[in-house]
Amino acid sequence: MLRPYRELLRVPHLGLIMFLSVLGRVHALGTPLALTFLVAGWTGSYALAGLVIAALTVGNAVSGPWRGRLADRGSAPRVLVISCLLYATGLLLLMALPAWAWYAAPVLALLIGLSTPPVGPVARAAYTRLAGDSTKASVFAAEATLFELAVMAGPVLASAMISLAGPRAALALMAALALASVLSLATALRRAGLGGPGPVAEGEPGKRGSVLARPGLTPALVVAMLLAMGFTTVNLAVVAVGRELGQPVVAGALVAVWALGSLVGGLVAGGRAGTPRYVPRVALLAAGVVVLVPVLPPVTEAWPVLIGALLAVTGLANSPAIAASNQRLGDLAPEGRAAEAFGWLVTFTTTGSTLAAPVAGWLLDTVGPAAAVAGAAAAAVLAILFAVFSARRAR
Repeated sequence: MLRPYRELLRVPHLGLIMFLSVLGRVHALGTPLALTFLVAGWTGSYALAGLVIAALTVGNAVSGPWRGRLADRGSAPRVLVISCLLYATGLLLLMALPAWAWYAAPVLALLIGLSTPPVGPVARAAYTRLAGDSTKASVFAAEATLFELAVMAGPVLASAMISLAGPRAALALMAALALASVLSLATALRRAGLGGPGPVAEGEPGKRGSVLARPGLTPALVVAMLLAMGFTTVNLAVVAVGRELGQPVVAGALVAVWALGSLVGGLVAGGRAGTPRYVPRVALLAAGVVVLVPVLPPVTEAWPVLIGALLAVTGLANSPAIAASNQRLGDLAPEGRAAEAFGWLVTFTTTGSTLAAPVAGWLLDTVGPAAAVAGAAAAAVLAILFAVFSARRAR
């Protein structure tokens, strides 16, 4: 099982670039939490804090393809450096903003979102250039698995700094972490010989036209969007279970168990040789979400142990499905335009999460966690259909 990982580590520069790419996204996962506490403290309103987070999210989603295109057409390290400097400057300006000027926060947040360093798209484009056929599946599986650690590390670091020194200090920490990790990634890419644009294969549209015209690519992006909708909804439903029980610690434990299952599943999937089976992995994830519905309120009284056990088992399919989805996108992207394709991935997944949150909230308020997860299951089943369509279109 470890042979694919050993082969991966033998590829020059690949392991370091993967590690730095995951580290370079920790700040983006902690910043929203720090911003929420900062703006809520200024205004006393979580609604206004949500407005600021929405501005940050919109900026990131809108600029995803544009940032990826810049990285493909020119120097990816240069794009990372410039965007990171702008991003960190924006965070520091927001940190220094006086409470009475809170109305400037949404504008600053939008600008910060627009300048978010395209770490994920650039790194995944690098994987497609560095990894051979025998290691590509392991690369994407390992990245999906390590990203689970980043998902946990970002909020933990931000919340710890908020507790110790306040939300302004947490924003400063996120800015420092972004500078250290993203600039290190830019240096690693240069040393790997990836400082310029990638090659363009004969018969490809080159740098013109939209990558969305590539057969099978847009359905693959829709799959990623639907999966993001499912993940967002399940997370909210798990939090709601803890709230209904009056035990927030239960919600944290259930989310951690789900993430742990995903970690184990990703490690096992990455250790298997060969190209991952895209449609079956999406189908397994959908099946895992479906089986959660009957054990949640109001269908069944909340039994945390049973819910946790099912989350641990069903979480095994999460990272493998994400890895297969990312690899499918990398395989479908025109040569020399992978960063742009993965930039669209940011747009689609962010849009999915944004759309899912209010719908899930409405279902939680009107019916309960089971209804919200049923909605996530519907999105996951729909993802299977788009995965099949993508596979057929790509032939």
